[in-house]
Amino acid sequence: MTETVVSTRKPQPDVTVLVEPPGATTVPRRKKGSGGRLRALDGLRLVAALMVAAYHYGGRDGEVSEAWGSSPKVQFPTLHEFFAYGCLGVQVFFVISGFVICMSGWGRPLKSFFASRASRLLPAYWVAVAIVTVVFALPVVAYKAVSPSDALVNLTMLQMPLGVDRVLGVCWTLWAEVRFYALFALCVVLPGVNRRRVIVFCAGWMLAAVIADNANMPLLDIVLMPEYAPYFIGGVGLYLVHLDRRDAYAWGIVAVSWLIGQHYAVQSLWHAAGADGFSYRSSTGIVLVVTFGFLAVAAIALGWLRWANWGWLTVAGALTYPFYLVHEHLGWVVIHALHRGVGLPSGATFALTAASMLLLAWLLNQYVEKPLTPRLRAVLAKDR
Repeated sequence: MTETVVSTRKPQPDVTVLVEPPGATTVPRRKKGSGGRLRALDGLRLVAALMVAAYHYGGRDGEVSEAWGSSPKVQFPTLHEFFAYGCLGVQVFFVISGFVICMSGWGRPLKSFFASRASRLLPAYWVAVAIVTVVFALPVVAYKAVSPSDALVNLTMLQMPLGVDRVLGVCWTLWAEVRFYALFALCVVLPGVNRRRVIVFCAGWMLAAVIADNANMPLLDIVLMPEYAPYFIGGVGLYLVHLDRRDAYAWGIVAVSWLIGQHYAVQSLWHAAGADGFSYRSSTGIVLVVTFGFLAVAAIALGWLRWANWGWLTVAGALTYPFYLVHEHLGWVVIHALHRGVGLPSGATFALTAASMLLLAWLLNQYVEKPLTPRLRAVLAKDR
């Protein structure tokens, strides 16, 4: 979700060719500092994160209703129906992740790929877990903190399979990301990335995921993630399109991923069960949002958004991951303080809460990610 995005589809004279295993398709990668960042992808990341924030603040019931003092239906009589679609920002994230992980894994040995992923995810995550744990432990905060033991387990990012209480509500998506990284690393990066291997990986995973969906075997569901696989696979296919827009196999992967992805999204979110969810999503609306995610990444892959090259988009991309980590639980605290404590109206509270979480994300990026990410990457990538 936070990997530096550098275009490799149109190599420039200043390139370094990475040697790949026999049979691999060699893809030139630009030298560090030579430019070519896909800034539109950074902007799309922030759009997806803000979609999720809108859902958590005004598109569902549950703990956020305690923060507002009433249901978001009351706070946002019209907008809550639109905010309910914000949860689909996660699916957009997964499509982006498929694109970025395929790009970041191309031409990299397994150790470098692992070091890159771990160093990007862990520093901000560890600090976010610590901050939320401490804030929720304060006497003035009405929300229950997890036990010290569970908080420590959360630092491993394995709380979901262990059935441990989560410190961060959004961490379920990180568990999906970690499983995708593991599958891609073992099946593609370890033997060596090339076009043929990526295509086989996408086709094999999709077929296996569809079969697993009806196999009634929990282990297969955990490993193959049928409900999320189409989005990751679609993103991988779009990176192949980025490399060669005339690649029929790549377009086939994208088309099948979209067709199956919209099915899973409608199946799980149209009149979703659960007292905390709003059932205002139409099947057409769900399909349109999923389609937006695929089309937006496709437009970036095809180079149609090269004009969106503003420097602030890079900052937006850098803020997305820490914002995503902290916005939900800490947002409840801010909403309660501003709306019920200070008495600000709902719209102002919503805007100021999002702005305060973006400010905290900037602080995490500046004082946690920037100093710690390169150091952790260097330690993990060091030859022994």
